Amino acid sequence: MSAPPVVAAVDGSDDSLRALDWALDAARLRGAPLRVVHVRQYAAWTQPDVLVAGPPAGADDTVLDAARAHVEDRDRTDVEGPDRGGDGAGVEYVGLDGLPGALLLELGATAQLLVLGSRGRGGFASLLLGSGGLAAARDAECPVVVVPRPGREVHGDAPAGPGPRVVVGLHVDSPDDAVLAFAFAEAARRGARVQAVAAYPWPTRTWAPAGELPAPPVDQSEVESEIRSLAEGFLAPHRARHPDVPADTEILPGDAAGRLVAASRDADLVVVGRHRRRLLAPARMMGSVTQAVLLHAASPVAVVPPSPPQE
Repeated sequence: MSAPPVVAAVDGSDDSLRALDWALDAARLRGAPLRVVHVRQYAAWTQPDVLVAGPPAGADDTVLDAARAHVEDRDRTDVEGPDRGGDGAGVEYVGLDGLPGALLLELGATAQLLVLGSRGRGGFASLLLGSGGLAAARDAECPVVVVPRPGREVHGDAPAGPGPRVVVGLHVDSPDDAVLAFAFAEAARRGARVQAVAAYPWPTRTWAPAGELPAPPVDQSEVESEIRSLAEGFLAPHRARHPDVPADTEILPGDAAGRLVAASRDADLVVVGRHRRRLLAPARMMGSVTQAVLLHAASPVAVVPPSPPQE
């Protein structure tokens, strides 16, 4: 049985071609087929929850023709050799008619990864400003990778360290094994190290009712020590499963989104999770940290769905 595909959405923009490059490399690293998809919106009658095939793959579709030529050109110039892929059995080109947001979610249900550019034209316009990209990152059944435009500036000090790096956000109050598992597996494929970033609010704010003594001051070193102990415990099983993947833990004061954005400078990938469904909030949600990282990170960002609830 073949592996689930990596799906790359293209729309003819430079941003989608950058996403296609990333998806091609990801498919090769996974030994998985690549499905290149162009969603054409001109069929207004199409029901948003139905996949409707257009013309035969690649026929009379200039966007798919350009994507095919782009992959062929990469294959010709790839220094690793022609066996790395290209326009062969491992790459499929699909044209669909309908609403991109709905159709991408349908495609994500059978994919191992969905890859998008950070901006686009047509249905992907303002991708990170509230349309299809955010919806896919929030609702897709598979991890979604958003590839930013090059040259995005980030502020703050990125943690130092040589070599390729996969950054993962670690929320010690509600860690998710799916996020850590994805980060370690991706680092193993890329020969990279994992950099787990756990941020905590500082300085803490304390208050006391009138007439009562304020709480004693909190020792920052004790806070860091407790968070580090928790973080190391969460990372331990993943280190055991991937003994060849170095993993560093960064315990940093301040805003989690800002720390992850700073760490994205020169990173191969930043991995974040999205909120689990809760009893009083059953809809799928994407937290403010994840959304801020998507909007501002300099590296590609993977948004990983939460682990299924325990029976």
